[in-house]
Amino acid sequence: MDREIRLKRLRFRAWHRGTKEADLMVGGFFDAHSADWSDEDIAWFEAFIEEQDVDIMAWAMGAQAVPERWAGAMMERMKTLTYVPIAE
Repeated sequence: MDREIRLKRLRFRAWHRGTKEADLMVGGFFDAHSADWSDEDIAWFEAFIEEQDVDIMAWAMGAQAVPERWAGAMMERMKTLTYVPIAE
């Protein structure tokens, strides 16, 4: 599948998680970082977003240990949470 099509699908899925909190976290992460992703990073994210939102959010916030499968540079970037917009 074409890279642009994959990214468009991923962006939609990242921003349509089911809860506003998950949309902001997963969608915000996608928007902040996807432009620099390699094909391997895209494949990681495609698999990662199949996980439950509650787990993704817990891993990113440090409330639960990150499973070995998801540990690495992508998860470390997600854990910064600097990409989540905060309304003032």
